[in-house]
Amino acid sequence: MTIYSESFFAAFNLLATADKDLVEILYLSINVSLLSLALSCFLGLPIGAILAIRQFPMRNLLVGIFNAMMGLPPVVVGLLVYLHLSRSGPFGWLGLLYTPEAMIIAQMILITPIIIALSCQVLEDLNEDYKDFFSSLVVPKRTALVAYIVDARYSLLTVVLAGFGRAISEVGAVIIVGGNIDHLTRVMTTAIALETSKGELELALALGFILLGISLAVNFFAQWLKATAKRRAYV
Repeated sequence: MTIYSESFFAAFNLLATADKDLVEILYLSINVSLLSLALSCFLGLPIGAILAIRQFPMRNLLVGIFNAMMGLPPVVVGLLVYLHLSRSGPFGWLGLLYTPEAMIIAQMILITPIIIALSCQVLEDLNEDYKDFFSSLVVPKRTALVAYIVDARYSLLTVVLAGFGRAISEVGAVIIVGGNIDHLTRVMTTAIALETSKGELELALALGFILLGISLAVNFFAQWLKATAKRRAYV
């Protein structure tokens, strides 16, 4: 049996037996990603809604900034968070560096602009379609916004899924601020990078299969939501 086939066999064995280290890494990865996603949605969705339905000075500039921030380099974000959380940084006294909390902060900085920009686009398109109609009926903006959110719920869920996909696959920022510490801050992406560099491919392959499965599931779910939204639009 070659090293190639041995690695795949060992990886499937780890998955079949629910290896303790594998489950621990998976749990931390999901936990960190979901927490950062929840906090990003808590901040990003209201900001996106405000940008979508209100006109104010520098509004277009803010929209452009958030659109540009969707492509933030993860390693640069990791470096900036590291500098702020290090002992000599302004928030060093919190002792958050090399903790899951630091990883959540870094992921939030990466995810929040995506949530803001995409949700703003979704709601802005609806606002352009219905604002004249709602204005003629003297519908309050808050009521109109609720109507937009209900109408765009599937599209907004797709936005949330895009944020989750960004979070779960992140490696550059989290490895800088988390340190990839075993049993503390080692998530799937950082573990794959470490195990591959060590030449120990079994755990890396097993985690890679899980990460690929999650990515495919998220994409299929997003496609299903999109198809469902189209079907309901024709009803």
